[in-house]
Amino acid sequence: MKTRCLLVDDEPPALEVLETYVREVAHLELVGSCGNALEAFGLLQAQPVDLMFLDIKMPKLLGTDFLRSLRHPPQVIFTTAYREYAYEGFELDAVDYLLKPVSLERFLKAVAKVSHAADGGAPAPEPVHTPLANPDAFLYFRIDRKMVKVILRDILYIEGLKDYVKIHVVGGPALVVKQTISGLEEKLSESNFLRIHRSFIVALDKIRTYSARHIEVATEELPIGRLFRSRVEEVLG
Repeated sequence: MKTRCLLVDDEPPALEVLETYVREVAHLELVGSCGNALEAFGLLQAQPVDLMFLDIKMPKLLGTDFLRSLRHPPQVIFTTAYREYAYEGFELDAVDYLLKPVSLERFLKAVAKVSHAADGGAPAPEPVHTPLANPDAFLYFRIDRKMVKVILRDILYIEGLKDYVKIHVVGGPALVVKQTISGLEEKLSESNFLRIHRSFIVALDKIRTYSARHIEVATEELPIGRLFRSRVEEVLG
């Protein structure tokens, strides 16, 4: 099944580049190109969209504000010439953030992060099992040219930092590892862990409190991403 894409950008040259890229990827289908957020809103009401490439700095309505206005948004990859918007983009659970001019290589890398969902919803994490089937389970990570053993039950939570993760553990300093959070999530899928945000995975048995928007682990209050909220409610509810 193809991923249905909508392009939203007020700059025609940028739209042309993205249109060309989408047509070159076999599993992507271009369903529309819009010059502003209001046009995009109309198209979203008219047909299903799985993935939206959304410019941020546009006239009338910023892309970030447009995304906030949608009750059931598709997955989003932000495109912009302004690096300062990156943090806000990731806070809105964007799949990725592309700086203009967008190269084909970077475009493909962003698309590879998209979890296809026919209804345009959040990627569904693997089923979570608790407690740990093996309390002594561990993984090795390469840190400073050494392979370091980490006992899974000692992990509090995992923080994604683009191409790195920071593994926060009980009674010790955090470990920084060159590894994507999605790649690590796959290794933990049969363990006591839950993805709550594009940037956070938590150990279920380390959760102290939770609300509709945050989970407290140890002394840290971590955000629950909008696209992960239904999964969190399902597991913790």
